[in-house]
Amino acid sequence: MQIPLLIGRRLVFSAATLLLVSAFVFFVLEVLPGDVATRILGRDATPESLQVLREQLGLDQPVLTRYLNWLGGLLTGDLGQSLVSSRSVSEVLRPRIFNTLALSVYAFLLYLPLTVVPALLQALTRDRTADHALSVMTLVLLSLPDFLLATILLLLFVLWIPVLPAISLVDETSSFAEYMHAMTLPALTLAIVMAVYAVRMLRDNLIEVLDSDYVRMAELKGLSRTRVLLRHALPNALVPTLNVTALNLAYLIGGVVVVEKVFSYPGFGTLLVDSLQLRDLPVIEATVMLAALVYVGANLLADVGTILLNPRLRTG
Repeated sequence: MQIPLLIGRRLVFSAATLLLVSAFVFFVLEVLPGDVATRILGRDATPESLQVLREQLGLDQPVLTRYLNWLGGLLTGDLGQSLVSSRSVSEVLRPRIFNTLALSVYAFLLYLPLTVVPALLQALTRDRTADHALSVMTLVLLSLPDFLLATILLLLFVLWIPVLPAISLVDETSSFAEYMHAMTLPALTLAIVMAVYAVRMLRDNLIEVLDSDYVRMAELKGLSRTRVLLRHALPNALVPTLNVTALNLAYLIGGVVVVEKVFSYPGFGTLLVDSLQLRDLPVIEATVMLAALVYVGANLLADVGTILLNPRLRTG
């Protein structure tokens, strides 16, 4: 089967998934109790003022028409206006998205060595002391909730070894060095949370690949152990781990609420929680759709990476 056809199918499936998510999000928020106009004007508002505001917000139109208008706005980049601040949703989201993206890139750069290096060490020293010690450490970290791990890192690097700030407050005026200093603790927390899920899978995959016939043949040809490991074993062992990495990428955008709250980091997840508390529907809809876009996009990249790395999928 041709690679473009496989990738085209994944693209169509991803677009259909996003369309279903948009419909689900919009109509679920529509059936929530309460009236948007009443929340904005208060319970003492007159019926006339409520009617005028409903017309301004388009609430007097049929729900399907409102959905199609909202979907058209999403496709053209018009995310609407916040009901709380009266600012455009794009303006509200922009600094928060930047903060979360910066944190996500930093955390992902830490995640790569925290995943690959322990897995390589365990595969090379399987069933020995180093392998058992790293396995125990991984299981311990795996059992820790996000907030507890974040608290431990706070105690370690703020109280016992005071080199990092306890509160990760940044804004548009912060310099690159200030961003890096403020993001180190939350990024390290996220990297560890993601890595403990991937290390065990990558270790098992590496051991399986190292026992395969083609790896043994490469060793018999006289290739060095390092070259065999990095050029032949690691790329093939990474294929099953790509799906875990894709989920980790989605987690970086939509699932960092706890970590952001612990470190008071003004990111995307915190904005979603605040918007839910304030019932700011346009911001909620936009943030959920962006999180869904990242999730679907990450899985799409994982599928494409699997197709490109796995010869059986390219030719089967």
